[in-house]
Amino acid sequence: MQFHHHGYVSTDPRLLPASEIGENWSEELPDEMDVLIVGAGPTGMIAAAQLARYGTVHTRLIERRAERLEFGHADGVQARSMEAFQAFGFANQLSDEAYHITEMSVWKPDPKKPENIIRTALTPDDPMEISEFPHVTISQSRILDFFAESMAFSPTRMQPNYGVEFLALENTGEGDHPVVVKIRHTTGPRAGEERTIRTRYVLGTDGARSSVRTAIGRKLEGRQANHAWGVMDVLVRTDFPDIRLRSVIQSDSGGSILVIPREGGHLVRLYVDMGEVLPEQSREIRKTPLEEIITKANDILHPYTLEVANVVWNSIYEVGHRITDSFDDAPADGAGNPRVFIAGDACHTHSAKAAQGMNVSMADGFNLGWKLGHVLTGRSPESLLQTYSQERRIVAENLIAFDREWSSLLAKRPEDFEDAGEVEQFVLKNAEFPAGFMTCYAPSMITGEDTHQQLAAGFPVGKRFKSARVARVCDGNPLHIGHQAKADGKWRLYIFADAPTVGEPSEFNNLATWFSESPESPTQLYTPAGEDLDAYFELNVIFQQPHTGINIPDVPTAFRPEVGPYKVRDLERAYGVLPDEDIFDMRHIDRQGAIVVVRPDQYVAHVLPLHATHELTEFFARHMNQAQAPREAPLNRESLRV
Repeated sequence: MQFHHHGYVSTDPRLLPASEIGENWSEELPDEMDVLIVGAGPTGMIAAAQLARYGTVHTRLIERRAERLEFGHADGVQARSMEAFQAFGFANQLSDEAYHITEMSVWKPDPKKPENIIRTALTPDDPMEISEFPHVTISQSRILDFFAESMAFSPTRMQPNYGVEFLALENTGEGDHPVVVKIRHTTGPRAGEERTIRTRYVLGTDGARSSVRTAIGRKLEGRQANHAWGVMDVLVRTDFPDIRLRSVIQSDSGGSILVIPREGGHLVRLYVDMGEVLPEQSREIRKTPLEEIITKANDILHPYTLEVANVVWNSIYEVGHRITDSFDDAPADGAGNPRVFIAGDACHTHSAKAAQGMNVSMADGFNLGWKLGHVLTGRSPESLLQTYSQERRIVAENLIAFDREWSSLLAKRPEDFEDAGEVEQFVLKNAEFPAGFMTCYAPSMITGEDTHQQLAAGFPVGKRFKSARVARVCDGNPLHIGHQAKADGKWRLYIFADAPTVGEPSEFNNLATWFSESPESPTQLYTPAGEDLDAYFELNVIFQQPHTGINIPDVPTAFRPEVGPYKVRDLERAYGVLPDEDIFDMRHIDRQGAIVVVRPDQYVAHVLPLHATHELTEFFARHMNQAQAPREAPLNRESLRV
């Protein structure tokens, strides 16, 4: 974490300097704003937390509830979400509080005594070690708390407006704030009061019964699976040995249980199979008494018993797989840019048993948040916003296909399996998907072709940037290079150098000079005058030798930018390899070097050779606006030293 470059900081360094919006923040909703987010669930909160980092963007988040969420229904946090939390600065704190899922046990009928269940498999949760981050469970309410703190610490000092309900909207197409929104206060002395506000953009993250979705004429299309599950968060007294393990239990009766341990060492979530449900039985099954669900659970667990000592929350739900045809209000012919967006359950629904809903929904919010920030700060044209629905709808389609297969597998009777190890094989085969790492964005204005993929095979274009450890040159600290990225809206370029010795003639040194001096380089072309050179782009270099062989003053100044009002140099952008963990080998980087371009949401946007400056300029020209007051060639302060 870097601070002090704007002056000495003696308080919490996560508290960023307030912008004008933050200094004048009021709990009262203004008449106009840049973005209105409807719904303070995980999707809305991550989008709000991202937008809060843009100090000049006025974002408001309204929630019908009177106060913060106390009982969250989602609890599974996949490794990809933990990577995002790291960018927002709270992954470690959340990890310390959460339950870590490291193994999964599978229980099936005992062949010798089918009325009993026995453990048939114990598999690692991440057998391929696809992430250094853990798979955890924690209350959704705590995740919202962490995002709320991130928002409050951001330049705009943002906070949710509770007790405000969305009623309707109209895109008038008029003025700078064309979307007129009707709202109503739901609590307090103003309960029942209605008013209208105007905004540039609206994001609906208001759940499966989304009013924003209805307002723009989108509909969830799909079908029910006609299979019901009882779910409960409980404290139990039981002799079942794997109550603190993620467990899949299938009984001879055909019933199944999914056991999900929760944080705190005692709480557990149980998904109990309630069987097939005919369409006409749908209303009645939702009235099933809790006692009946507990009885069903004990039948499945035999010969073990389970006594529920305390119920935190419980519900009945039916598996449904639905998706909208688009995630925004843009015309189908692509003739206009969107003004209203929907995300999360508002545009895709599925079962909860794969721990995907909250994770994929938060990825929706992260994807859109930085794009709105770029458009509203003038960095990018409005056409950038078209990529949100284009990218995220495909992800939702893939999720629904995965969840349909997983849900069907859990609902099978033991005798219907062709292979006794089918559940375990499915988990192993598809481990990367639920962890969140199968998302691969197609070529677009913000994602390039994979023409030069062979230069960095371990960083597939369109997929998330998979971190690896390196050693920082300035202080020798070994660290994960991906963990240094923040949710600050910056594009990041990782330059893997070709030169075995810093300062030797090489393609890398030519590239470094181009970044510093050419008016065509992105740092010169798009960074406004008066801003730090790393305001929009962060340049990092990874050398092929250990840090001990590199003298920090020899590192080109493009990778040691001057920052803050005192123009101190940032020395933390140059890295060497670790002897036993050479990132060039681990990520299959060509020794001739490579440029790896990473989007603000941590996805690889391009891989290019070191000499491809023209291609790099063309890539950023697709989606960035030139600065109105371009930078002049920087003064080389080192040349002035006596």
